[in-house]
Amino acid sequence: MRLDHVSYVTSHEQLADTVQRLGSRLGSTFVDGGVHPRFGTRNFTMPLIDGYYIEVVCPLDHPASDSSPFGKAVTKRANEGGGWLTWVVGVEDVSGIESRLGRSAVDGHRMRPDGTDLRWKQIGVLDTLKDSQLPYFIQWLSQDHPSKDGSAHAKIVKVEFAGDKETIANYLGLDMAQAIGDVEVIWISPEDNEGESGIVAVHLETPLGAVRLD
Repeated sequence: MRLDHVSYVTSHEQLADTVQRLGSRLGSTFVDGGVHPRFGTRNFTMPLIDGYYIEVVCPLDHPASDSSPFGKAVTKRANEGGGWLTWVVGVEDVSGIESRLGRSAVDGHRMRPDGTDLRWKQIGVLDTLKDSQLPYFIQWLSQDHPSKDGSAHAKIVKVEFAGDKETIANYLGLDMAQAIGDVEVIWISPEDNEGESGIVAVHLETPLGAVRLD
């Protein structure tokens, strides 16, 4: 179990501008990830050092964006003005998570512009919808992980996070520090974050210096 990626939401109309703005700040380039047909969303990804990546995702005018849990989560965040959606934990096998949560993972895939089909299983988005401090889990079925798309130049060093350590540990089955690796966590009370929980900001070391993305 380890940090896989962090997910940032924007609207479909602002997707190109958001990708350009964040890429310029980080001194790196986003890669067109394609459409998630089962979720009614599409994304761009940026590889990061240590095998992580940033996803910028938006809802589409598609029935699945209103019916699938991930589509609903992305649409809800976009309607709130966008920003950080959640963090995602990678696992080798989701079967243990399925047993603990009492439900099955869903299959996800997206067709990249070059025609390759990226596939995975994910579970936990329903919990993220209810409590935004909770991550969801992903098991990659494809070998070509998005952290390998392009060249990684930036590194996550710190995350400002509004939430409750015990709640997250109970959900994960282990302490958050064990899941997030060497990334430093700065804990903030949700009351000090306008009552919202989840990622407040991500700090990265980049070719252009230290950057704080909120």
